[in-house]
Amino acid sequence: MSASSAPAPAPSAAAPHPPHPQTGFSSDPNLRLLYPPIEPYKTHSLKVDGVHTLYVEECGNQHGVPVVFLHGGPGGGCGVDDRRFFNPSAYRVILFDQRGAGRSTPPAELKDNDTWKLVEDVERVRALVGVERWHVFGGSWGSTLALSYAITYPTRVVSLTLRGIFLLRPAELAWFYQNPSHGGGAAWIYPDAFEPYEYFIPEAERGDLVKAYYDRLVGDREEVKKEAARRWAAWECGTSRLAVDEGLVAKAENPAWAMAFARIEAHYFRHAGFFPTDSWILDNVDKIRHIPAVIVQGRYDVVCPAKSAWDLHRAWPEAEFCWLQDCGHSAKEPGIRDRLVRATDRFGGVGTA
Repeated sequence: MSASSAPAPAPSAAAPHPPHPQTGFSSDPNLRLLYPPIEPYKTHSLKVDGVHTLYVEECGNQHGVPVVFLHGGPGGGCGVDDRRFFNPSAYRVILFDQRGAGRSTPPAELKDNDTWKLVEDVERVRALVGVERWHVFGGSWGSTLALSYAITYPTRVVSLTLRGIFLLRPAELAWFYQNPSHGGGAAWIYPDAFEPYEYFIPEAERGDLVKAYYDRLVGDREEVKKEAARRWAAWECGTSRLAVDEGLVAKAENPAWAMAFARIEAHYFRHAGFFPTDSWILDNVDKIRHIPAVIVQGRYDVVCPAKSAWDLHRAWPEAEFCWLQDCGHSAKEPGIRDRLVRATDRFGGVGTA
């Protein structure tokens, strides 16, 4: 039988295509800015166990729509600009530093510090501030924690605003933290920033850079720990914006911040996020399918590559999904900032955004 007369192969089965994502650009003329700076009207010290005490703050309208902000890292802590994604007249904004991060104590502590304890901490904070249900906002690791919390406590969640999706699967960790010979991809894009991170580790240990850094960050040689923390933090800070932000890179030179950030991240990533399976979040999407959600993703996010957001979109087509075509990872990218503020305005009943 000639090739031209051979029967055509049967089409392969394909998953139904989800709704086409929205797209956006930072060059759009009407981008939203953050709301003006505000200060907390109340702060709390919440002792969650025999080791950890969390810093919690409330901002905005104390009678407003409650929303909790979940920071990234893990270990990154909250910043003053994180309050500004929400209309302060409409929202009661609750922020807290997760175990070992920011103003929570003890700093950089790894004991009794894992994903499921943080999920329970979110519930403790909710009980502390006395709300039954709230909106949940999180980006990067904050999206991981937000999704994990919502899956565990779906009746407590009014909406989810998610940015820079991180499902904490082995391939995602390898993409960013390992060298190209061991599944790394980000090093091909930022070889100049990757070299100081990689070359700090002896060649014999470069087959698993996460393990090598973890071993040093939990070791007892203080100078080695400090330098490991600085290099780990500098690698992530140097790749978090589409255009390198020297101010963000300089943050890695803050020893206390870098130590908490690097130690806690390496601890979580060395233990695969403490998830029972690699695909735990995707496997449990049915539990949150009914929750209104917005997913905002930079096309050129190197830290949390876009395939993770796409995989979540495929599993959860009911959630609104927006690609920002000229953005990287950071919530401060103009296009990402715009979509996040529009999402919180909509969920908070502000205007028509």
